[in-house]
Amino acid sequence: MLIPNELSATTPETGGNVKKTAIPIDKIRPNRLQPRKYFDPEKLSALAASIKKHGIAQPLLVAKDGGDGHYELIAGERRLRAAELAGLKEVDVVVRESPDDAERLGLALIENLQRDDLNPIEEALGYLKLMEDYKHTQAQIAELAGKSRSAIANILRLLDLPDDMQAAMQEGKISEGHGRALLMIKDPVERKKLFAKMLDESLSVRASESLANDKNASSRSRKLTAKSSDILDIESRLMNIFGTKVEINVAKLNKKGFISIHFYSIDEFEKVINLLNKC
Repeated sequence: MLIPNELSATTPETGGNVKKTAIPIDKIRPNRLQPRKYFDPEKLSALAASIKKHGIAQPLLVAKDGGDGHYELIAGERRLRAAELAGLKEVDVVVRESPDDAERLGLALIENLQRDDLNPIEEALGYLKLMEDYKHTQAQIAELAGKSRSAIANILRLLDLPDDMQAAMQEGKISEGHGRALLMIKDPVERKKLFAKMLDESLSVRASESLANDKNASSRSRKLTAKSSDILDIESRLMNIFGTKVEINVAKLNKKGFISIHFYSIDEFEKVINLLNKC
């Protein structure tokens, strides 16, 4: 772990002997690269009550910030905010050598991920920042986060959703699984309808995915035109030639389409192949 479980320990991530020290809260500046933006007020109040009674179980991780005696928070903003709510004047910290910005963001990301503190959109935005500002590849991020590359790609795809759907994920109204179900639908109108249904009916992820599949099937069906008499006549002639069911489907907008020749046994399949070879 990047954040030590013990108050005094040796870990490779923190670079040697880790010892806590108490510093005034007003000497700690927020992490300017903090990926987490949303802090649930109720959970924060509950943590503040716990800290007021029992203290902070795990020190914050900070780095020296300039020569004026101040520190920049690297990890532990939720605990810092709760400590302020609890009225604490000092908090225990572990002081780390100042990391560069990419490492600072990575540490904050990992600390939040280890505690399941980031919502999917905050996580995706953190990864995006590592990619755009610090030129990390998805493979490097996957190694940093301890996830597969496909998991990183799927999280990043959530940023393709409209702002209102992203906001719902940030507020915990829908989950990452719901977001993936919404991404299955390309039609923005149908996607918005499913999103409203998720909120109104508290749909499960499985139910949402099922509805998304149904909407996609319906959309594909609507793109096919009703068959003209000419197409029906050609289908009939082809069925007489091949001795099996033949379907012609023509797309509505560009007149492209496809022909399906059905077979119900190996003998029928070989007959179709032989007839095609004679053409």
